[in-house]
Amino acid sequence: MSSLKNLDEVRRLERLAFRGWPALEFQDIQGWHLRFSGGYTKRANSINALDPTASPDIEAVEAAVRERGRPPVWRLTPLAPFGTADRLKARGYQPIERSLLQRCPLHDGFRAAPAVEIAASPTPAWLDAFATYSPVKPEHRETMQRMLQVIAQPAGFAFVQHEGRPMAMAIGAVEGDHMGLFDVLVMPEARRQGLARRVTESLYAWAWERGARFAYLQVVATNAAAMPLYAAQGFRTVYEYEYLIPPTS
Repeated sequence: MSSLKNLDEVRRLERLAFRGWPALEFQDIQGWHLRFSGGYTKRANSINALDPTASPDIEAVEAAVRERGRPPVWRLTPLAPFGTADRLKARGYQPIERSLLQRCPLHDGFRAAPAVEIAASPTPAWLDAFATYSPVKPEHRETMQRMLQVIAQPAGFAFVQHEGRPMAMAIGAVEGDHMGLFDVLVMPEARRQGLARRVTESLYAWAWERGARFAYLQVVATNAAAMPLYAAQGFRTVYEYEYLIPPTS
């Protein structure tokens, strides 16, 4: 994907995803978008390209991140300037988690399942389940709750419970004609019951009613459990990205 039109679409989806899973703070420097959220999730604590023609001063960007007490984690999409990965690898960075941004068209055939509750904000039971099964480290719980409060609106927090026990959950964030799908979780005791499909398709139906005509998600390429479901729902890869993490010593 190299045409200007395609890169504009990557940029649009990147900005949607930034707001769908928001960082608590950010800084733009030399064509890169630096995201800070106290170390909670790589996505919200990463260095992201905005302009493929802006070759960064890697040391200056690293310094800006280290000033916040965080290791510099680069997230390289097709917007990254040519050769950035090679420059980072020469400095000892290691690539991890090749991931895909996928998108599917929504339609009015997606139906909400009666067992799936969708709330405009996370309930205490939803938060407890998310913190337990995500999992969220105790020191990150406050950060997690703050991030959930500033997700792009309207937001939908989907939840399935059975006899007071959490079974499955996910987040949808609608902006314009797109809905971002985040953090689809099915608890171990509830797997292989079709709950991931019911939770996600309930969110697609919810988003359709709010004007969304596409859904997008970000998934690790090796997630063999999720990929068949997303493919069956109509998701196709728009672009790939990977993280590069600094050497540990």
